[in-house]
Amino acid sequence: MRRRDFITLLGGAAAAWPLAARAQQSDRVRRVAVLGDEPWTGRRDGDSSEALRDELKKLGWTEGGNLRLDARFGGGDSNRMRGYAAELVKLAPDVILVTSGASRDAVRQETKTIPIVALTGDLNQIGVVHNVARPEGNITGFVLAFGSLGGRWLDLLKEAAPNITRILSLRRQDASGSYIPYVEVAAHTLRVKVETATVSTASEIEAAIKGFSTELNGGLLPDPGMLLFGSHALIRMAEQYRLPAIYPASSYAADGGLMSYGSDPIERLRGAASYIDRILRGAKIADLPVQYPTRFRLVINLKAAKAIGPTDAHRPRRRGDRISRDCCAA
Repeated sequence: MRRRDFITLLGGAAAAWPLAARAQQSDRVRRVAVLGDEPWTGRRDGDSSEALRDELKKLGWTEGGNLRLDARFGGGDSNRMRGYAAELVKLAPDVILVTSGASRDAVRQETKTIPIVALTGDLNQIGVVHNVARPEGNITGFVLAFGSLGGRWLDLLKEAAPNITRILSLRRQDASGSYIPYVEVAAHTLRVKVETATVSTASEIEAAIKGFSTELNGGLLPDPGMLLFGSHALIRMAEQYRLPAIYPASSYAADGGLMSYGSDPIERLRGAASYIDRILRGAKIADLPVQYPTRFRLVINLKAAKAIGPTDAHRPRRRGDRISRDCCAA
């Protein structure tokens, strides 16, 4: 082989190698991790990992093809959550979706570099992100906006059951409680006394509700994190003790709760899937602003209203067991 031919051949191989490498890199299986308290998204036919698979598939990511998805759920156990966070980080995923405050904090303790998309409370209000337009760390997300909704929850509950003079605020030990100041302001305006019970188990919830219900004119305001203990049990107790209650997610009203008011969890999940898609395609966290909900849905279960017995004059005058309408931001 002549020297010129050899140089030409070598040069051709060198030029071809990066193309092959780029093709191999683009075809590699991408890894997404999910960590939360329990498998839930506000829809009744699947958990957060299943719903995420569906949304990512629409965006061109198919598990078993170009995507691997690893999901863990801590079930409210902080030690288990930390263990799962460490386990998932060691898998070196391309991005991690966290669906609770506890999972968010556990993952943030394990990594400062892997991109995190959060479906949790206000990242700015709790000091996790300072610049919501251009997040400066490795986390962004779709905020649940529970804080400012606190007063609106109490307003709506009082409208549905105007005889209420007392509210039992059920709070988890590890909850951020960003909505509490808004509840207190609304309670003062509405002349409603707020009684607080900090609970960590289903039995503690029932004991708190049973004790509170010994007096009349009470209502129930569960912390958003109460979903961890099971919506069916909480709804059953509210009905058993005839306590009008308002919940943060529409799944409660669908499962028999009196009423709910909050942003759409499936809409947030779609947004999270779009951010994950963009990260997998090379976007940086700084290019993905923290997003806040602009629409909130009020759902009233008329069957539950009849069972619990809010004032007739304040019941919605529509046919059917449940009504729903989209509302502007409170």
